[in-house]
Amino acid sequence: MLTQLGSAIGGLLLAWAMFERYFPLQLRRYVDRYGQKLVGLFYPYLQITFHEYTGDRFRRSEVYSAIQSYLSANSSERAQRLMADAVKGNQSVLLTMDDHEEITDDFNGIQIWNEIAIKNRQRKLYTNNSSKWNHVVFEHPATFDTLAMATKKKQEVKNDLIKFSKGKDYYTKIGKAWKRGYLLYGPPGTGKSTMIAAMANFLNYDVYDLELTTVKDNSELRKLLIQTTACGGERIIVFTTNYVEKLDPALIRRGRMDKHIEMSYCCFEAFKILAQNYLDIESHELFAKIGQLLEETKMSPADVAENLMPKSDDEDEETCLKKLIAALETIEEEAKLKEARKV
Repeated sequence: MLTQLGSAIGGLLLAWAMFERYFPLQLRRYVDRYGQKLVGLFYPYLQITFHEYTGDRFRRSEVYSAIQSYLSANSSERAQRLMADAVKGNQSVLLTMDDHEEITDDFNGIQIWNEIAIKNRQRKLYTNNSSKWNHVVFEHPATFDTLAMATKKKQEVKNDLIKFSKGKDYYTKIGKAWKRGYLLYGPPGTGKSTMIAAMANFLNYDVYDLELTTVKDNSELRKLLIQTTACGGERIIVFTTNYVEKLDPALIRRGRMDKHIEMSYCCFEAFKILAQNYLDIESHELFAKIGQLLEETKMSPADVAENLMPKSDDEDEETCLKKLIAALETIEEEAKLKEARKV
């Protein structure tokens, strides 16, 4: 059978080569045109390709996302080969079509052959190197529940994000780009990067990390801001700085950086969140002492977390709390010595 098939294919290739060489161009065009119609009688399918990203590298195609969601819901019932991925912190499994799998779908009476290599839709972290975007799966676990910040302040940020995410029609009505800028400022270790991760997880957005160390001056930074703002689609732009006073006021004005959020030193409410995260405790007799010291000293949430984290199986919650108290008392003593030297 294979020998006969090989001979048949070889004969067809020879006949086609002779046709291409000896028959007039007009006749070849005529045969091509009606040959395609003849093939269409036996293969009545329309193949349409939707790319995941448009010409704007910042923007993921909404059409692609909609098709992906639709096919993901139907492929588990009709496809023969499925691909399983753990999502949402391994708490659930997403079934999608495997690469090169096909399913047939009827849409408004038209039969469409869907041949789309569906990948698991997970958030991605994009980094820009040498004018080329590369990405990895964004797996930062931070949420607003685990973020060490006063509850009222967190809720204010969450409300702002929700309002923005539902504001497409509003932004269109007022003639503004559907984007919102946030400025996070405060000393190192106060949770600026964690806040960005929590925002991305809250809205299920991808994250684009723009490296600004090569920006020479404020004019270059202003140009970058304008270019980013011009990108279509919903966009949240978050700038972080340890020294807000050094920024050009024109760069952080309302309209570019719409909401300014101070990431401050650890307060007692933030400490209780960290104690829950790291020690699984909601109260302890040492909390009162820690609350008093936090009011008198300046320690970042990152440093508080480092002191609360058990370093061995022998360290229980009381040991860790006492370690934090000792660190806070050291900072308080150093601050007093510093003030004494000034006098």
